[in-house]
Amino acid sequence: MHGKSMNCVRGAAEAKRGGASGGPQSLADRIARWAAGKNRLDTSIRGLSLHRWETPTEPTSYMLAPSICLIGQGRKRLFLGEDAYVYDADRFLITSVDLPVVTQIIEASAEKPYLGLTMELDLRVIAQLMLNDHGAPASSSRERLGLAVSEVSPPLLDAFNRLLDLLQTPEDIAALAPLVQQEIFYRLLTGEQGPRLRQIASASHHGYQIARSIDWLKDNFNKPLRIEQLASKAGLSTSAFHSHFRSTTGMSPLQFQKRMRLTEARRLMLTERLDASKAAFAVGYESPSQFSREYSRLFGQPPIRDIKNLMEIATGQV
Repeated sequence: MHGKSMNCVRGAAEAKRGGASGGPQSLADRIARWAAGKNRLDTSIRGLSLHRWETPTEPTSYMLAPSICLIGQGRKRLFLGEDAYVYDADRFLITSVDLPVVTQIIEASAEKPYLGLTMELDLRVIAQLMLNDHGAPASSSRERLGLAVSEVSPPLLDAFNRLLDLLQTPEDIAALAPLVQQEIFYRLLTGEQGPRLRQIASASHHGYQIARSIDWLKDNFNKPLRIEQLASKAGLSTSAFHSHFRSTTGMSPLQFQKRMRLTEARRLMLTERLDASKAAFAVGYESPSQFSREYSRLFGQPPIRDIKNLMEIATGQV
């Protein structure tokens, strides 16, 4: 029995890497086929994007929506607050709330490019699945509630392979993709990260209240932050709100808002060509000098220099 079990595990690992026991196509093969010639491809399957890079990347900051990220080949590192997470073809990353993160591809080459995918989570579908599942949330983990790294199981990998195969038959996507995505959510709910998703999707849990608070912050990040009002909306005391918010996101509400503001300002300067002062005011800063100081602290250099470097990198990659 032990030998048979080990062979099954070994076969699943080889399938992920494109070994013979995994059939003619691995997850990496599937991503490579559709993402050829592109760094990012937003597919015709709702919420699913594919990524391909031939070199390691500079750290990039953005708001990461609730999603699952799988890698077919290569390695990636993500920073949330002061914590770092590394994942690869054996481990997936899952986020259950919107989070301001910094990510970096750390293993990629022309011969073996980074090949990954991201699929957004539909918390409404997950909540509906919970109604038909009597599993109870486990006790709270010491890890961040909003983000985790877990081993990729064979059933989860198989479901993603079938989802990507639907790209070959676009006429089937509308009918079949939601069913495969629902299976993926079910695999997550019944796996190691099930308790994490339940705590976010259940309206009776503090995780749900924090997720709704994050939604409000995302829509109002350029407004003054009043913790007492936000805590009251969540039905929590100020101290309890601070505690649950930090356990979910790895940072305080004020730090969270600051990272959202700076990330959006960076986007405005890079994609809409706003100068630093206009970008600062657009995201809620009243003092350009304070904006410049906090921007430099987060991104490592002043706004003008940072944006110039980013544009040079982008030009070199085209």
